[in-house]
Amino acid sequence: MAVVFAVQWVRDYKRFYSLTLATGEKNGEYYAFGQALAQVVARHYPQIQIEVLATEGSQENLELLEANKVQLAILQRDAPLTPSTKAISLLFPEIFHLIASQKSGIEKVSALKGKKIALMPQGSGSYALFWPLSQHYGLRETDFQTVNLPPEQAHAALLQGRVDALFRVIALGNPAVSKLLQNSQTQLVPIDQGAALQLFQPTLEASQIPKGTYNGAIPIPVEDLPVVAVRAMLVTNQDVDQGIIYGITRLLFEARNELIKENPQAAMIEQPDSLRSLGLSFHSGAEAYYNQDKPSFIVEYAEPMGLLLTISVLCVSGIWQLRMRLQGQQKNRADFYNLEILKLINQIQSLEDLEQLAAVRSQLFEIFEKVVVELDIDRISPESFQSFTFTWEVAMTTIRHQELLLSNRRSQVFVQKDASS
Repeated sequence: MAVVFAVQWVRDYKRFYSLTLATGEKNGEYYAFGQALAQVVARHYPQIQIEVLATEGSQENLELLEANKVQLAILQRDAPLTPSTKAISLLFPEIFHLIASQKSGIEKVSALKGKKIALMPQGSGSYALFWPLSQHYGLRETDFQTVNLPPEQAHAALLQGRVDALFRVIALGNPAVSKLLQNSQTQLVPIDQGAALQLFQPTLEASQIPKGTYNGAIPIPVEDLPVVAVRAMLVTNQDVDQGIIYGITRLLFEARNELIKENPQAAMIEQPDSLRSLGLSFHSGAEAYYNQDKPSFIVEYAEPMGLLLTISVLCVSGIWQLRMRLQGQQKNRADFYNLEILKLINQIQSLEDLEQLAAVRSQLFEIFEKVVVELDIDRISPESFQSFTFTWEVAMTTIRHQELLLSNRRSQVFVQKDASS
């Protein structure tokens, strides 16, 4: 199994991948986050290209994923996942925004009775979540009138008085929502029963819109406003390559600062403490990343197994010592190759010739092939191999960086020569 993984890793490193990510409408947070993720992935893995696709929302994204027209999608966590759809990570929280006109008199959810409300298009997560919310507050479909509009048209309808309120689920700080709330004709309506809603809709969570989120000078809202939130999540098809999903998952957490620079919503992505507690089926590539630091079975259950280990120690001590010796030898072999690569990294930084860099690149691939062979004959453990591949990737990245610097210097020299002539 380890050898298969190693060979697959080498093949994937050289292979070009083109993936499509289904998001949401172009002015929304899903699309903006998708663009940020695509840029960061391309920066770290040039062989992976992610095309960001604008859609109507969660329902369309699921349909595209099921039809194999896209390989990645962003959904609201309450979306019903099919067996072939696997989670990669929870993303940022999306907030329930109920915005009413000042003259409507709507100051709580139950006051929507008898009013006209703009909802997002059918198939969007916002549309689907409005109905359990209204039912929780004792409202029936016949108690109000609804109209389905795209976000821009819904905002315009509210300002023009054609609707009394609009409901939209979107991340905090959305520019279009911020612009809408700067108008004195509009107001945010609290949704103050988040904990109760969670009893019947476990994917929902109580949240708040902090004071001054949409205007700090004249605070909008004027105080922390209780609302409800649902997490966005990144999902994929189960057939997408494990190594690709592992790499994307790694960047969500290890390239966090880069993601935040591109999209501030990335600051709210949290690594789960336990995958089971989320109630989601994760892709094997994502699981491999989350479980890489998970303690072994013996460490995790050391206390309850203490008595059994004490009784059995005389029988297994010989085998245990042999195993520890073998692991030590395997680790030493991996450390030997890691040291070789570190020496090459130091050498790379001082090279001033592209041909020399190409020679070092060849050395790195030769080392990698040796390690794969030693993995095959159990002289290196799978865990040590993963550690080695990280060091190897750093070396390859260092080469690419040095090549870029040398290329830029050559270009500058040519420009200067042309200028002088």
